[in-house]
Amino acid sequence: MTATLIRLAGAIVAEDPGVSSNASGLPGLGQLRSIVGAMLTFGLVACVAAVVISAVVWGFGANSGNPHVAGRGKTGVVVAAGAALLIGAANAIVTFFSGVGATV
Repeated sequence: MTATLIRLAGAIVAEDPGVSSNASGLPGLGQLRSIVGAMLTFGLVACVAAVVISAVVWGFGANSGNPHVAGRGKTGVVVAAGAALLIGAANAIVTFFSGVGATV
């Protein structure tokens, strides 16, 4: 009885439901893409500002002999650069994992 249920469940999971993403399924999808693109631009501009501010803090900390402030500036530069990397690669990351998920 249990083996039959397991085989039946495996057959149900193995069936492809035939659902895929499409570009015309929702109204307002074009506007949503425009908004997300603007958010990407805003995020990158914020990262540039964060790099500049963190570099200034790093410089002031280094010139004033304050290693704590200089360390915070270094951390800010690295975090802002990492955030810019993730924002810039967001589309490629999602596309990659969507492709991997489609093959499962």
